[in-house]
Amino acid sequence: MDAKVLWSKGLSFTGSAEGSGFSLPLGAEPKVGGANDGFRPLELLLVGLAGCTAMDVISILEKKREEVTAFEVRVHGEQAGDHPRVFTRIGIEYLLTGRNIDRASVERAVELSETKYCPAQSMLRKAAQIERTISIRQAPISA
Repeated sequence: MDAKVLWSKGLSFTGSAEGSGFSLPLGAEPKVGGANDGFRPLELLLVGLAGCTAMDVISILEKKREEVTAFEVRVHGEQAGDHPRVFTRIGIEYLLTGRNIDRASVERAVELSETKYCPAQSMLRKAAQIERTISIRQAPISA
């Protein structure tokens, strides 16, 4: 897997990945000399973690034929006060909506993502404490 960033100006870059061919803007806050014109690099670590575990969980739940109608994964990272300001704690919140979703199935899917399938989570766990919460809501019955 290969990725690169191409400098535009100041602290503005375009990042791309060779495998997918997609690109995205990277930038920094004005207080550090940036133009506030793109993702912060550490934000992308959290987005990557959320995406990695979300794909695992929804894939497992679809195989279990759980009727998920909406799914969101929120990730919050707390950073050390001193440089290099690494993440010290990460919270992952799984928000599911559906019909008759089995909580045990969701918990097992999340556990498999944590312990077996999500490389982003395995790597970040070596640097930060990771905690999770799961919320399941019943989808409204459509007429």
